[in-house]
Amino acid sequence: MHMNSAPHLLAEDRPEFERILDEALRTAHERPELSGIGDRLNAVQLRTMVLAAGTFVTERAAAEYENYVQAREELRSSSTAAARGSALTAAVEDVSLEPSGAGIGAVVAVLAPVLAGTAAAIFLLVGYILKMLNPVPAFADTMLTAGWFFGALTAAAILAAAVGLLITAVRNGATQVVAIDEDSEADAPDERTQELARAREAWRHALLERGIYPFLRDALADPSVDPGAPAPRRPIGRIPTLGYDRPGFDSPDEGGSPANHPSFTSPDFTSPDFGGPEHQPD
Repeated sequence: MHMNSAPHLLAEDRPEFERILDEALRTAHERPELSGIGDRLNAVQLRTMVLAAGTFVTERAAAEYENYVQAREELRSSSTAAARGSALTAAVEDVSLEPSGAGIGAVVAVLAPVLAGTAAAIFLLVGYILKMLNPVPAFADTMLTAGWFFGALTAAAILAAAVGLLITAVRNGATQVVAIDEDSEADAPDERTQELARAREAWRHALLERGIYPFLRDALADPSVDPGAPAPRRPIGRIPTLGYDRPGFDSPDEGGSPANHPSFTSPDFTSPDFGGPEHQPD
C-alpha cells in the first residue's frame, strides 16, 4: 500500500522526497550520529517512521520548498513564452521568403532603369540629330517621342527600385528585432534553469539537515522507541504519535488466574499384584 508520505508536497514532488530519504538512509553510515542504524532500528523501520511522519518532517524546509516551486513555475512560463517567440520568428521568415521570384524581381529592378535610360538616350540623340537635318525627316518627331517615353519609364523604374529597397530594409530591420528578442528569450530560460537548480538544491539540503537527519537522530537516541514496531508507541520528543502498539504477551508465571490454564492428571495404573483385596495372589 502506498503511503501518503508528505501531504503538503505537490504530487510531482513526493517521489523526489522519497528518493532524498532513501539517499539519506543509504549514506547514513557517513554521519557519526546515525551510526546506530541497525542496532535497535534498521533502515526499513526508520524509513517507515519518516514516511508516516509526513509534514512533520517536510515542513522543516517549507520556505525552501516554496521558493523551489515558484522558480519551477517561472521557468515553465518563460519556456512557453520562448516557444511563442520561436513560432513568431518562423512566421516572419515565411513571410520574408514568400515571394518565390524575389531574385528575378531584384534583377528586373536593377536592369529596368538601365535599359530604359539607355533607350531614352538613344532615341533622343537620334531624334535631335534628325531635327538638325534639312529637310527634317518625318520620323524625327517619332524618335523624340519614343525617347521621352523611355525617359519617363526610366524615372518610374528608378522610383520603383527605391521603394523596393526601402521595403527590403524595413523587413530586414523587423527580422533583426525578432532575432534579438528570440536571443533574449533564449538567454532567460538558461538563467531561470540555473535559478531552479539552486532552489532545488537548497530545498534538498534544508530537508536533509533540518528534517530527515534530526528525525533519524532523535529516533535512534530515544530509548523509548520500540524496535519491534514500525513506529513509536507514544510521543517521544520530536517524534509524533503514529498509533502502533505491540500485542501484549504474558507468560504463565505473570498474571492470570490458574483456573485459566488447563490441568492434567495422570491415569491410575496399578499392577495385578497390588490390585486390592479382591485380587489376592494365588
